[in-house]
Amino acid sequence: MSEFASAAEEPSIYGEEDAGDGKRIVQIASVAALGGLLFGYDSAVINGAVASIKTAFGVNDALLGFAVASALLGAAVGAMTAGRLADRIGRVRVMQIAAVLFLISALVTGLAPELWTLVVFRVVGGVAIGMASVIAPAYIAETSPARIRGRLGSLQQMAIVTGIFLSLLVDWLFATAAGGADRAFWFGLPAWRWMFLAMAVPSILYGVLSATIPESPRYLIARHRIPEARTVLTILLGEKNLDLTITRIHESIDFETKPTWRDMRRPEGGVYAIVWVGLLLSVFQQGVGINVIFYYSNILWEAVGFQESASFGISVFTSVVNILTTIAAILLVDRVGRKPLLMVGSSGMIVTLATMAVCFGTAPLNAHGDPHLVGAAGPIALVAANLFVVFFGMSWGPVVWVLLGEMFPNRFRAAALSLAAAGQWAANWVITVTFPPLKSLSLGLAYSLYAAFALLSLLFVAKFVKETKGMSLEEMDAATGVIPRPAEGSAAATAE
Repeated sequence: MSEFASAAEEPSIYGEEDAGDGKRIVQIASVAALGGLLFGYDSAVINGAVASIKTAFGVNDALLGFAVASALLGAAVGAMTAGRLADRIGRVRVMQIAAVLFLISALVTGLAPELWTLVVFRVVGGVAIGMASVIAPAYIAETSPARIRGRLGSLQQMAIVTGIFLSLLVDWLFATAAGGADRAFWFGLPAWRWMFLAMAVPSILYGVLSATIPESPRYLIARHRIPEARTVLTILLGEKNLDLTITRIHESIDFETKPTWRDMRRPEGGVYAIVWVGLLLSVFQQGVGINVIFYYSNILWEAVGFQESASFGISVFTSVVNILTTIAAILLVDRVGRKPLLMVGSSGMIVTLATMAVCFGTAPLNAHGDPHLVGAAGPIALVAANLFVVFFGMSWGPVVWVLLGEMFPNRFRAAALSLAAAGQWAANWVITVTFPPLKSLSLGLAYSLYAAFALLSLLFVAKFVKETKGMSLEEMDAATGVIPRPAEGSAAATAE
């Protein structure tokens, strides 16, 4: 990692006085966020195919959990490597590589002859997910005015939840048209295989549209492509103070020591507190079990007594709820602030997850040993599950991505963002791979654990997360307590 995402956003560049092309700025951010659509689609498409994969390949719960979570292993790798790769070949080129990997994953997983081929190419798709999860928020932060940075940063989560909705909708449509996910559909392939193959369409769309947005101006200036950078900055900022802007970025590149992973370490030892805050935000985002809803909701609702068609319908409805609450978050994040949204979200998740834990934990067991919701327990669990998505979608879903894109100092934003994203995928993997055995043991216990994480997240935000609404990136830099690294050749640098 060197300079990825450490844009030199001066107040004159990203402040209230920007005079760039507003529509073009939104269009650029929207295309970058499309990686999130594939991120969401690839993450949730497995939902409709889980039971069919178990039947088709004859796997047990533990191996099934590994197959479902396999993409997350690749995502951690993709997140850790995206920054360095973007510094070498450019941000837009990394988006295009991710689109190609998504396409390959879609085709091979859809046609996989046995389980391990499916697992390997789910990992390939995961690498693309990891790249997209880092490149989108960082690129958007580099090209967004401060006054709307939260809203534009939230587009990443909006794209993710839209991708989740589309994947669940496609799953439902294929399963309904074929008369079941296991039934043969086009060309004799079962419907569950078409659920994976359909991802080829948004993969191609992402690759094509990424060719319509400009490269990051900081990357262009770092590569001494000043005329191109001037053109991009004019679109983003207008003509005012353009030469000064370019000079400031150029000076920061020429005279600052290039960032490295070691920059996250304090001179007295250990890493800066802001790095731990970002990493733990990522862990808590996944620890509350949100992706259990989107990876396993079909088999979860079937296990507690709902029919397959009803389970698909519930999953699609839940994804719509997720989209609507994300829209609400986009409207609120620059008005209400990041920290209040997180605290309200955590409080709501504690109540709803605890309610689900009680419903599942006290339900009678059927002949297969699964809890069977009877009477009012079924509707209560359904309402609680969707309210849980509401509280997550208006808070921890989008706000964590906004914070990760803006909270780290320019000096090591890329390294810290890559680490936090990798930590998020690792936590996601742990939650995903442990759910099937936890479900077999006790659904009540599983949701009790997620409720405990929600409680811890509330306490963590209250004590350690600082509000960043309306702050320039330079103000946030100063608040972190990170000591600027001396320039190469200086006396201080020599002393180091």
